[in-house]
Amino acid sequence: MDKLAAGLEAHPHVAILSDEIYGQMTYDGHEHVSLLSYEHLRDRLILLDGWSKTYAMTGWRLGYALWPASLVDAAIRLAINCHSCVNAATQFAGIAALEGPQDSVHDMVRAFDERRKVIVDGLNAIDGFSCRTPMGAFYAFPNITGTGQTAREVQDRLLSEAYVATVAGTSFGHLGEGFVRFSYANSVENIRAALERVQEIYG
Repeated sequence: MDKLAAGLEAHPHVAILSDEIYGQMTYDGHEHVSLLSYEHLRDRLILLDGWSKTYAMTGWRLGYALWPASLVDAAIRLAINCHSCVNAATQFAGIAALEGPQDSVHDMVRAFDERRKVIVDGLNAIDGFSCRTPMGAFYAFPNITGTGQTAREVQDRLLSEAYVATVAGTSFGHLGEGFVRFSYANSVENIRAALERVQEIYG
């Protein structure tokens, strides 16, 4: 992160949008480092965060952004014309999530940690797949070049033949070719069932 911040400092014309919504979902004792902690970047940094991941409030559509003071008026105009405000019930739910016990957050991260190990081990046991251990969030991003197929071909085959939904790496840009994204925001049982189906196809 220090190297990234230094690189950004060397390019003062570059605007920064930092999506930090997975900031509390880290593993193995690692802590999230926010770009907001680099004061020299704050005048051109927009930080995004929200409740959907940390508090499993995905459908509530509740989030927030921190903007440089010079852009606040523009951000307000955007919000007023785009969505005006979040409904009152969701706002009260967001307050309750922040002010209430945080045990559920820690329990959820521990559950994701268990699932992370299951899916990484399972993917690495499949021919043509090679998966590094993710350090945050709840996605595995295995390299699938060993299958001899493109990311889109693997994605489509897994959906049509194994009934396992993935996202081709190319959905995130052309450099994602050779990778597919698996989510492990599901039960260990379902993850294992999905892995068995993938292995039936690729061995």
